[in-house]
Amino acid sequence: MKELTGPQDWEACLDASIQKPVFVFKHSTSCPISAAAHDRVTEYGRQNAEDAPDIFMVKVIENRPVSNQIADDLAVQHQSPQIILVKDKAAVWSATHHGVQGDRMQEALENASR
Repeated sequence: MKELTGPQDWEACLDASIQKPVFVFKHSTSCPISAAAHDRVTEYGRQNAEDAPDIFMVKVIENRPVSNQIADDLAVQHQSPQIILVKDKAAVWSATHHGVQGDRMQEALENASR
């Protein structure tokens, strides 16, 4: 997982979504639900290492301005934890809290690739 710590990282992530879809994971380092979601996202990335899109993470407490910019740019209401599939600089799918699941991420990716 690549961490987004500043606006330049977010811009690079958005630009990368033009070449292929990317996942953006909004993570709260103080929330046990977010910790469990982080584990599931990490496991998804591990299991699908060759085929999975890049996964970018923003720690919402430590990098609030980046988190807010993501919400604004993608027009996706901020939640934490939250996973967003971004394709061509636009959100095409998102899930929050217990909905952050590897199988759902894979299904969203397959739907976005059609």
